[in-house]
Amino acid sequence: MPIATPASSDLIRRTFLEFFAQRGHEVVPSAPLVPQNDPTLMFVNAGMVPFKDVFTGKDRRPYQRAASSQKCIRISGKHNDLENVGVTARHQTFFEMLGNFSFGDYFKEDAIAFAWELLTKVYDISPSRLVVTIYNGEGGFPADDEAAAIWRKVTGFGDDRILRLGLADNFWTMGDVGPCGPCSEIHFFHGNEPDVARFGEEPRIDGTGWTEIWNNVFMQYERAEKDGPLVPLPAPSIDTGMGLERIASVLQGVTSNYDTDLLRGLVDRAAELSGKPYAGSNADDDVSMRVIADHARTTAFLIAEGVMPEKQRREYVLRRVMRRAIRHGHRLGIDRPFLHEVALEVVRRMGETYPELRDRRELIARVTEDEEVRFRTTLKRGMKILDERFDEMRSSGEKTLPAAAAADLYTTYGFPLDLTQVICNESAFNVDVQGAEAIIRGAGEADGPIDPNAAVDSAHRDARAKLAQPVVFTGYEHEEGDSEVVAIIRVEVQGEGDRARKVRALVEHAEAGQAVEVVVRETPFYAESGGQVGDVGEVTADGARVEVTDTQKPLAGLVVHEGVVREGKIAVGQRVRLAVDHAARSATRRNHSATHVLHWALRKVLGEHAQQKGSRVGPDMLRFDFTHNRPLTREEISQIEDLVNEKVLTNAKVTTEIMPMEEARRRGAMAIFEEKYGDTVRMLTMTPEVVELCGGTHARALGDIGLFKITSEGGVAAGVRRIFASTGLNALAYARGVEAELARARQVAKAQGGDLAEKIGKIVAHERELEKKVAELERRILEGAGPAQGGGGGIDAMLEGAREIGGIKVLARRVPDGTNPGALRDLAEKLRDKLGDRAAVLLGAAVGDKAQLAVMVSKSATERVKAGELIKPIARIVGGSGGGRPDMAQAGGTDVAQLDAAIAATYVEVERALAS
Repeated sequence: MPIATPASSDLIRRTFLEFFAQRGHEVVPSAPLVPQNDPTLMFVNAGMVPFKDVFTGKDRRPYQRAASSQKCIRISGKHNDLENVGVTARHQTFFEMLGNFSFGDYFKEDAIAFAWELLTKVYDISPSRLVVTIYNGEGGFPADDEAAAIWRKVTGFGDDRILRLGLADNFWTMGDVGPCGPCSEIHFFHGNEPDVARFGEEPRIDGTGWTEIWNNVFMQYERAEKDGPLVPLPAPSIDTGMGLERIASVLQGVTSNYDTDLLRGLVDRAAELSGKPYAGSNADDDVSMRVIADHARTTAFLIAEGVMPEKQRREYVLRRVMRRAIRHGHRLGIDRPFLHEVALEVVRRMGETYPELRDRRELIARVTEDEEVRFRTTLKRGMKILDERFDEMRSSGEKTLPAAAAADLYTTYGFPLDLTQVICNESAFNVDVQGAEAIIRGAGEADGPIDPNAAVDSAHRDARAKLAQPVVFTGYEHEEGDSEVVAIIRVEVQGEGDRARKVRALVEHAEAGQAVEVVVRETPFYAESGGQVGDVGEVTADGARVEVTDTQKPLAGLVVHEGVVREGKIAVGQRVRLAVDHAARSATRRNHSATHVLHWALRKVLGEHAQQKGSRVGPDMLRFDFTHNRPLTREEISQIEDLVNEKVLTNAKVTTEIMPMEEARRRGAMAIFEEKYGDTVRMLTMTPEVVELCGGTHARALGDIGLFKITSEGGVAAGVRRIFASTGLNALAYARGVEAELARARQVAKAQGGDLAEKIGKIVAHERELEKKVAELERRILEGAGPAQGGGGGIDAMLEGAREIGGIKVLARRVPDGTNPGALRDLAEKLRDKLGDRAAVLLGAAVGDKAQLAVMVSKSATERVKAGELIKPIARIVGGSGGGRPDMAQAGGTDVAQLDAAIAATYVEVERALAS
């Protein structure tokens, strides 16, 4: 029976899930937005993501059909809708994806029939407003004529309504390898009379035109290796996705997603807060209201999942979204914190469907408001500076904000670079974005995303104001030098744990025991930048000594020597001696120079795609991240080590030159950190093949690096690998540690010469054999076949305690303590089978200080009693949790004293399950 229209989004969602539940699909709740155990994604961006391992065969579920309404965010990586949000009628950062899935069960015929029935019979959409697309065959993939034939049969459409599109539109792949297949989209026409001739055009700004509403992916092939042949999957699968917002716009008779009940209430709240009417146009004010509505949803849902606005990765993305919404509120004239009020409207409207919003209502409000209060201070200051700069640019006829000015806004005031770009565009100016990013990286931000929260402490700004010019770095040539103290910043830590924060204040002098940051006019100390850690050492004067534990560059032109006054008193205006720790600097030099040779070796062995993605070098650390899509083999690691060590043995001199960037590029320098000195760069030449730009400190000659040894290699993100390595004395210490470990292993294994591996193999094999014997003895004791029953009483004796409840034989009992979970599960299975066709068995045992439980239910009884549900309340009695399939479940708990009570509760819980 068709649903009544206009239908609420709740009814549309519920109808979708019920439709597929009636057709044998397991309705699966939405997974979290933050992917579980998937480092390749920032956020869940499609309905199939939680089932990715099911499709690839890594995971198995107790069902072969599923349906869900999945929370999704598209704001990073390949799927990034941020710039289109509020501008088009259909883009959001947050949306819900309705989907039905088949894991080797039904295929094209049923998927197409289900989709058509739901859209035209249940949702009552006129077929005259629909067209479908199929894959036309190209790039070595065959055309999907099978889908075309099914569509003709199901819909009665001719070829004019079954459109054939290419690889980019109608063929889906999970990646370079893995499952893939053609897809078929269903498109709806918004507007008066459907016009097939307009298909392929982008919908108009008001949303009229053809819009995709549902995509059916037919996973029928697999590619085992990149660019390899397609092999038919033995069990083809189905993955479909239909945006709830898009189908809601169809069923609610509107042309924009922002006019559906999912978003219009939030748009109206933004309009109310601004005191301006919403006209539904593409005027700036209306775009801003739509942006706020969308971003408030993303804000509320991410905070509800524990993502806080911070500096890195997901936290950074959230902060960017929030500050973008706040900026649009500022543009609307909202002069007070408001985003938390729109976020609370999200909670009110969606909290029933997503209880986590309700449960974390106060957290959402507090975090959102606090972030806005902080950012409004930054926004006000940055806008004032930009307005003054714009006046100067108009007077001089300039059209582009210089890179240095944009970078200074960020490094000094924490004003986001992307926001500077937006404001400049609105005022008809451009920004040198690439130049600004290079300066920011040169200021020490190369290892992470540009951080819009980089607020500068006022004490640092005041210290910088005392300098007539930037602090001069003399450390390329010297490790010691004299200078004058220009400023002293006393540092105190207030609060504890996560709430601890540094409070800084300018002082005229500091005495023994006080933590300080010392500023001088020139210094041989290298401030942390470009992946190289800050130098350590000493600052001394008459009767005074400061132990320097780090050197930092909190803002452009300022270097601070962080440490503690160990002796005497240090004062502003005093002449001091600065001495870098020679051993630490030398070790850092070795490691830093080695990263450049390593970079060359990686490209030589793996290919030019192996580009640096970040590094960290210090006296005892060499970490190097690079782009590559698979683990290195042992042979590749050996090749890389050989190449680096061969270069080291040449003892080639390391030379540096200061030159214009363009000249450095002409001479083949590879830009990594691009340390800028005005319009110049520092070019480092180690060999004719190793020429890079770098502002760090380096070895005098390659021979200084000493032995180079890779100590580990692994993945850190999709397509990014990480190497840890050692050089010089650190590499020697590593080698000696490995030798010592081998010596201990030989001693334990009683091995001589080169037979250690053989000895260990025999020990492992013997241990496995013993484990099998122990498991067999445990099983025989539990089943009553051994010489000692251990309290088990044998299987037949155990069966005597079974009770019949509602036609199901139920047995619950405790078995000997120490029984491992595997044996517990096996025995429960045997007892269930012995009891007959309709049975449920729960066994419990104490293993150390933990209680272990196992439940087995006959498949014929799972319609009435499900093992995964039965075990949950029982597990809570022993202070634990558990779950599993309808026919098998396991659990553990920490309250062993309640184990007998938990086992006894089984009968009550079975009665409760049957009654419900």
